[in-house]
Amino acid sequence: MTAENRKSLNRRLFLSGAAALTSAAAMPAFGQALDGSTEMLPAAGGQVRNNVSSFRMLEWQNYFDNTRNGAILVDITSRALHFWSEDQSIYRLYPTSVPLSEELTRRGRTEVVEKVVNPTWRPTPSMRERNPEWPEVVEGGSPDNPLGTRALYLSWTYYRIHGTHDTRKIGRRSSNGCVGLYNEHIQELFDMAKVGTQVLLI
Repeated sequence: MTAENRKSLNRRLFLSGAAALTSAAAMPAFGQALDGSTEMLPAAGGQVRNNVSSFRMLEWQNYFDNTRNGAILVDITSRALHFWSEDQSIYRLYPTSVPLSEELTRRGRTEVVEKVVNPTWRPTPSMRERNPEWPEVVEGGSPDNPLGTRALYLSWTYYRIHGTHDTRKIGRRSSNGCVGLYNEHIQELFDMAKVGTQVLLI
């Protein structure tokens, strides 16, 4: 290899290495809490950067008047659920599944009206109409139960925030109207939320 070729090769290696370092520096700073929840950590200088799917921290004040009984914000666009405890000492950010289409999506204010461990699943009449082959009921605790291990029932009929055993659904438009979380995340949220927790879907 000639000196000219070596010089050209070294220059290319330097440039590709610099590009890789620049990309790494631009990546968001994520943190994993000891209890298994997903959290965003500030990047150097205190600035929080978005990741490629707009998964970002939000301030409760932009969406709620207060955090009485805790507050849950579901951002359908970024497919993320935010939780703030009543005293604001706890903030969690979880990836979610969201409804398949706009026609199945409901937005607005509601609240948690019931908390159920190992919920029984019954397809809604419209689900049965679209999928007549589906079972009429799947008992709680079953490994193929679409509601996973926990469910927060909302004041809107048929709408839930629940777990899922099918982890491929998280981060996608994959539900018939509900908001799905990994089972370990819904279990944590279930313990923090209470009947009366405010919920806003945007």
